Amino acid sequence: MSSTYYIFIVLILIVAFLLMLVIMVQNPKGGGLSSTFGGGGNQQIGGVQKTTDFLDKSTWALGTILIVLILITNFTNLSASEQRSKVSDIETTTQPATTNDNTNTNSTDTTNGGDK
Repeated sequence: MSSTYYIFIVLILIVAFLLMLVIMVQNPKGGGLSSTFGGGGNQQIGGVQKTTDFLDKSTWALGTILIVLILITNFTNLSASEQRSKVSDIETTTQPATTNDNTNTNSTDTTNGGDK
């Protein structure tokens, strides 16, 4: 496999880890990270709504990036296997054909007991 394949695998792992972190920070009931920073008050700069918007947008962005990286990795792997098959086809057509000339000339007929 090519080195670009492994680079994409590492990128997929990093994005998957970041996506997991962003999802774990969110609370399914609407609290999550935003409730940690004040919850009910609007005294903060940016407010609670901005935090949930950021987490929501980053979840969608990381999910999209993950899907795109997976597709690119699949196409990279397919193109590498096609190149390998083309190379193996060239190698098999350029090698000389070998014949099997292993005929046994010293065989005796043992079906009649060997003696006549």
